[in-house]
Amino acid sequence: MIGGEGPENPIWLTQGQWIGWAEKFGAICFILEHRFYGKSHPTPDLSVESLQFLSSEQALADLANFITNQTAARNLKDSKVVTFGGSYPGSLSAWFRSKYPHIVHAAISSSAPMVAVEDFADYAVVVKNSLNRSSPQCVQNVQAANDALQAALKNPDSAKKLQDLFQLCTPVSNENSKKDLENLVESLAGNFMEVVQYNRDNRAFEGAQATNITIDTLCDIMTDDSTDTALQRYARVNSLLLSATSQECLNFTYESFLEPLANTEWTDETSAGGRQWTYQTCTEFGFFQTSDSNNQPFAPMFPLKFFVDQCRDLFGLSEEVLKNGITETNTYYGGRDLKVDHIVFVNGDIDPWHALGITKRHGHNAPAVLIKGAAHCSDMYPSRDEDIPEVKLARVIIEFFLRKWIGWFAEA
Repeated sequence: MIGGEGPENPIWLTQGQWIGWAEKFGAICFILEHRFYGKSHPTPDLSVESLQFLSSEQALADLANFITNQTAARNLKDSKVVTFGGSYPGSLSAWFRSKYPHIVHAAISSSAPMVAVEDFADYAVVVKNSLNRSSPQCVQNVQAANDALQAALKNPDSAKKLQDLFQLCTPVSNENSKKDLENLVESLAGNFMEVVQYNRDNRAFEGAQATNITIDTLCDIMTDDSTDTALQRYARVNSLLLSATSQECLNFTYESFLEPLANTEWTDETSAGGRQWTYQTCTEFGFFQTSDSNNQPFAPMFPLKFFVDQCRDLFGLSEEVLKNGITETNTYYGGRDLKVDHIVFVNGDIDPWHALGITKRHGHNAPAVLIKGAAHCSDMYPSRDEDIPEVKLARVIIEFFLRKWIGWFAEA
């Protein structure tokens, strides 16, 4: 399994769909943590000078080196290598098969963005569509709440009331910068974005928080019009998420947002990867989840510039560097036009990331599975009785192609 933009959890060496397949096929399993994340510290610090050695291309070279050495050391030269990855590691899994076909025989690429894009405005569009499945009224009320929030931020008397309403660490006043207010609106929208992305998944097995909070949970609150206004219900959602993640208040200032990302020392906090992943988005991918689409329910207060400025403020990088990096990424990897085989592309249609994924068959030996009603990487987690039938079927399809490609049809 390929590591990504955070520390690797060793529980994945005992649980998850790939472990079940490994047991059936008699496979040996490895997880390779991505350079610069978790405990993988290849440089003395996280300065911009050090981060020049952080890229997806370097990560693929690390994989090639690791697999080649392990194959030789363990006398596995006659074995077939299969890579697994979800989200950014899902992209790496597909790209590794594309760039190193002599090393890896097959790949499973789950919830993988395959196209780098600066303004990922469609993310919020998919969030809207996913909320709409639960309740069209939910979407309307989220929109109404954001209209009221935007109006309140323009009125000093109304803005003062937002601190108590949204459990903000500091009051909203005329001393706040434009960036502070953009960060506040983006943070509140993020409550909905994250719940939609991971709706009803099984991340709890690896210690994830608030996995019991679903799209229906949020929409039940937003459509409860017995007493509260839409803005008050929007605040109740925020309070629910703060409580679930053990936060006393929401620190919305832009400075407080940048502070941990500006830390260049290796600590437990920086090892989690916030600074590193932001650097990769600023130099390779973009993926900025903006409010720039007119077809989304949030206040249009976190535009592309809000994210581009972070690249400048944290790393001194211009938008030209960002644009050039995105062009180079799509040219090098091929976007959706990469020529590959022996890959299964898996996506859930509730997950906003499927908008940048491959959701249609790429040839006879590059099938795509778009799972109706499924969220981010839902196919990868340990099985549960409550898994929807569509996820269960997707796992059967993945196993079929694994058996086909590694030539293993005997019963375990």
